[in-house]
Amino acid sequence: MIAAMLFVMLINVLIGVPLFLSLMATAVVGFAFVGFDQMARIMPQQAFGGIDVFSLMAIPLFILAGNLMNNGQMTPRLLALADRLVGHLRGGLGHVNVTASVFFAGINGSAVADTSALGTLLVPGMRKAGFPGTYAAGLTAASSLIGPIVPPSIFMILFASQTGTSVGSLFLGGILPGLALGVAFMAMNVVYSRIYNVEKNHRRAKLREIACAAYSALPALIAPVIIVAGIVLGVVTPTESGALTVAYVLVWGLWSRNLSLHGAWLSLRETATLTSAVFVIIAISSILSWQLAYANAPQAFVSLLEPFANSPALTLIAISGITFVTGMFMEEVSALMLLTPIVLPVAQAAGVDPVHLGIVVTLNITIALITPPMGACIFVAAAVGKVDIARLFVAIWPFIAVALGVLLIVILVPELTVWLPQQLM
Repeated sequence: MIAAMLFVMLINVLIGVPLFLSLMATAVVGFAFVGFDQMARIMPQQAFGGIDVFSLMAIPLFILAGNLMNNGQMTPRLLALADRLVGHLRGGLGHVNVTASVFFAGINGSAVADTSALGTLLVPGMRKAGFPGTYAAGLTAASSLIGPIVPPSIFMILFASQTGTSVGSLFLGGILPGLALGVAFMAMNVVYSRIYNVEKNHRRAKLREIACAAYSALPALIAPVIIVAGIVLGVVTPTESGALTVAYVLVWGLWSRNLSLHGAWLSLRETATLTSAVFVIIAISSILSWQLAYANAPQAFVSLLEPFANSPALTLIAISGITFVTGMFMEEVSALMLLTPIVLPVAQAAGVDPVHLGIVVTLNITIALITPPMGACIFVAAAVGKVDIARLFVAIWPFIAVALGVLLIVILVPELTVWLPQQLM
């Protein structure tokens, strides 16, 4: 049953069938083994049950908040602040790229959106500064991985909806790994700045200039505080936090006239389009998850990884390897929805903390966004940076290696993920 479903999925992906149709075709093949007489009852039941989860309501709200911020002219302000902080360093625009991604990570949690917003502005500038186009596009795509790790994170919300893990704990658990990812990419940029002989961009900004840039970007920097503080203090749920953030961004944008009514309408339309795609994938993935459970896939997976059961680190490394390969050929949301129910019992048997597991799985799924041949951020970076996609497929691997190095550190040092939740939750 599982082999037939995987075969159908692979064929559909290779011939370019749209993802939701590929998933649906795979589900229909699965019912050939379950029984077509059950399909009319089980498919709508599982599809609706998969999206009828209160915590998932936070997803469109966080997406909307990010779109409102992007359409509210906040991108130039955050870039200006990043430039004042690190633009004076050698290879400064590369450091600005990474720092701006850290700022954007606290707004919408979408790597693809960060790649699009920052790439349009920074890739041409990095080229003028002396960086090759492939490196500039690669760094833009890679640094956007910080978005789904630093809260808010759509992937973490999806993981929490399937496992019952606290969203607040996952959000806190992602802060240090997200910052570690940023530091790693900045260190990489230092090395490549010397290789490409890129000089300093400008003088060091004065404290007054930094303060002015921070004041200008303050409205955008407040949004992540509302999200994290409200959840951690127990004042609001993640869904309510998303609603408060939307209200704050909308009121501020209209009051300051940085956001027009047309911009607000565009934000709503973009949110509806993306949310619809995400929830359709969640619904169909829920059907496939039920079929995998019917075929005893989780139990088979537990047996397969039984040799690693006495070592949480080895268990997470094995899970990461499977997740990495899966993410190379499958859209990230569907991969997360399908793999989480399977890997959860394996990790529990090995004694892995659920927050630690959530961050490792999220980081794995996020790295897939820059992994050929399906990495969405690579295609976006190539498009906005006007770079040949085949050349970028080759140039992206050093960035993948750095991200995998951070993943290994997160696996071997669980305190990076569990310390903050233990202290604050």
